[in-house]
Amino acid sequence: MKNSAKRCSAGNKIRLLYLTGFLLLILSAVIGILIGSSSVRINDIADAFLKGFNYSPQTRVFAYVRLPRTVASLVCGGALAVSGAIIQSVLANRLASPSIIGVNSGAGLAVTLSAFFGIYGGFRLSVFAFLGAFITVMLVSFSAQRLNASRGTVILIGVAVNSFFGAITSAVITFIPEIGVMSNDFKVGEFSAVTFKSVIPSAVIIIIALMVVFTLVNELDVLALGDESAAGLGMNTRLVRSVFLTLSALLAGCAVSIAGLLSFVGLIVPNIIRNIVGGKSSYLLPLCALFGSSFVCLCDTVARTAFSPYEIPVGIIMAFLGAPFFVFILVRRGLHRRD
Repeated sequence: MKNSAKRCSAGNKIRLLYLTGFLLLILSAVIGILIGSSSVRINDIADAFLKGFNYSPQTRVFAYVRLPRTVASLVCGGALAVSGAIIQSVLANRLASPSIIGVNSGAGLAVTLSAFFGIYGGFRLSVFAFLGAFITVMLVSFSAQRLNASRGTVILIGVAVNSFFGAITSAVITFIPEIGVMSNDFKVGEFSAVTFKSVIPSAVIIIIALMVVFTLVNELDVLALGDESAAGLGMNTRLVRSVFLTLSALLAGCAVSIAGLLSFVGLIVPNIIRNIVGGKSSYLLPLCALFGSSFVCLCDTVARTAFSPYEIPVGIIMAFLGAPFFVFILVRRGLHRRD
């Protein structure tokens, strides 16, 4: 009876979280579209679809500014949160995230180099960003396995790779100033220049990658048990690890190609969700997608309205939230080890 009651209570908590996540997603999208330096009303949205996007100044703001920006923030938030959850499970380290272990920097370097070849958008930019992220995440993973590194050492390797790729990016921009894609806003992360032309290619890839990830949640749970246990259950751990790291790199790389180097999304959201529902991937990953999308969308709304008429990059808001959160996790882990 007690076990049955516990399962029922856990099931109710999960359902409540899903409901909260969906409602928050809708609410954040509505807020992102309606609130800004110029007001957009429900009537303006109706006019945009019934009378055309160019019907009035408000319909143009909705169609060409607010809607693509909101879609971009939702897509990037979900992608980065799920990517962070995957990396944490594969590397068995809750401090890992795309921004901390250098995945975002690798993608950012690739985007910078793509500008040298005249590629500023579309699927080709997403491919460049993915390759940069993939090379980085595989480099960190291979180094950790080769050195038999501890969980803390994995983070230090990632930080070193992050700094190295950041230095290369700065050097490229210094010697080739005409490559302006890696502006300060891009380095921090922002959505002010987003258009549907730049969002749709990467968004399609992200949605497909998320669908694939959600079909592999059981394999991720087995892999999270450790190499020996997973191999004992008949899993090819090297292959499965490579598949998940590829998917996480694809998600992070496409998000970087849209919004730049957004930080800490893949750290904050997965850790909070894990503390609530545990590490079961069938719950963890979809909830990370829901709450990650809402988190970035709300942060972007704050970034463009809190200091109106001035707008700051959304990455600054995330850094203010993420840096103390990272320190908090470090301190808490240290206290647990002392106990």
